[in-house]
Amino acid sequence: MSGYDFENLSVLICDDSRQIRSLLKTFLSGFGVKNVYEANDGDLAFQEMQNIDPDLVITDWNMPPTSGLDFVKRLRLGDDSPNPYVPIIMLTGYTELYRVKQARDAGVTSFLAKPLSAHSLYKRMVSIVDDQRPFVRNVRYFGPDRRGARDTEYGGADRRAAGAK
Repeated sequence: MSGYDFENLSVLICDDSRQIRSLLKTFLSGFGVKNVYEANDGDLAFQEMQNIDPDLVITDWNMPPTSGLDFVKRLRLGDDSPNPYVPIIMLTGYTELYRVKQARDAGVTSFLAKPLSAHSLYKRMVSIVDDQRPFVRNVRYFGPDRRGARDTEYGGADRRAAGAK
């Protein structure tokens, strides 16, 4: 796993499991990341972000009392958010399609299912670097553009109608 220099990257890990935080720190260290911060719930992670400005957040979904999903929503939409643009990887054992859509609709940059591997985490990190999507804001959403790749060659007024022919 080479090709990217993650040495100066700072990462905030938000997970209620000490074992998962330790595993993630080991993986990140193996990728060359030197600055890793930890929190064990969404409230503590948000507080930590007031003190640091991580380049990446990795958060679990299920963490009482404040879930990773609520943390992401606050980070993206909160008036007091220190950095609504930070890339966020949602790490979870919940892989049902409706949950993936919930995470996406909350503003998660990437979704990573447990059990995780160093390879899968590295691929997500590389995809965030390589595929920097523009951010979109409306009344209920702020985050990376949720739409997939678009045909940039079409110049007509109704892009969708052109593809339906």
